[in-house]
Amino acid sequence: MLAKSDSTNEKEMATTLKSTPAPSAESSAEPVLAEVEYVLSENLKDLSDVDTQLETLLERLDSKDWLVVLEALTNVRQLAIFHAELMQPILGGVVQLVTKSVKNPRSALCKTAIMACADIFKSYHEHLLDILDPLLLQLLLKASQDKRFVCEEAERTLEVMTLWIPPQPMLQKLQPYVKHNNPKIRAKASVCVYNSATRLGVEDIDQIGLESLLKIAAAQLNDRLPEARDASRKLLLYLHVIYCRNSPEITISNFPESEVPTSKQDHWEQYCFKSLPAATAQAVLRVTCVDS
Repeated sequence: MLAKSDSTNEKEMATTLKSTPAPSAESSAEPVLAEVEYVLSENLKDLSDVDTQLETLLERLDSKDWLVVLEALTNVRQLAIFHAELMQPILGGVVQLVTKSVKNPRSALCKTAIMACADIFKSYHEHLLDILDPLLLQLLLKASQDKRFVCEEAERTLEVMTLWIPPQPMLQKLQPYVKHNNPKIRAKASVCVYNSATRLGVEDIDQIGLESLLKIAAAQLNDRLPEARDASRKLLLYLHVIYCRNSPEITISNFPESEVPTSKQDHWEQYCFKSLPAATAQAVLRVTCVDS
């Protein structure tokens, strides 16, 4: 099976297949050879028979024939882009079966399913929150694996997720994964936390609590993987800027009169020591005082 990055024959589907069946019944168990082309969302064309494709979609997504599933995943992408409202009533079943394909060890199927996830995120936003958890875990796992072209696709899709799903509920979904036992999952989740947090408005930060975000960022500062540490540092710098703007909408604890800071940086130092253990606060200040 050969994966090709350029689109030489754009048809109705996102994935063009050329299969060579086994020559006889005796050899029918042998794998089917196929060329798979991955088409970008903007190059996809609308379906010609929407009703028929939609009616059979769940059945085809659950087929034992991977070529049938591959075509169905392309139809998911087309429906999400051109007919999102028509697929919404079966969205839960679609996401469940797309998640199943993301888990599939066949790389072409897995990558196409991940591409379908990106189109689903762009179309359904907050409507995915109640059904997101199993898919989120699989995307974090795929972004953590060694197979580069699947890993990179999963990373792109996670970025799309943080752009299109509202940041406040997205951060709540991500919090368990920044504490995950797998350091690679922690690292990918930390990147997602940073991407989502930087989309928060002042009112959102006030609702979540700047202190809560500070603790999430600080917890990854000494993580095993550089990717997690880098995301933590970037988030700390972002929170430092937000704090130093001293917006009235952000609730900041009052200090005793004898401890009133003489500068914004002093104020930040005292805030860190009040919010974090001393050693963690020192680590945060080393990042925000030196790099800011």
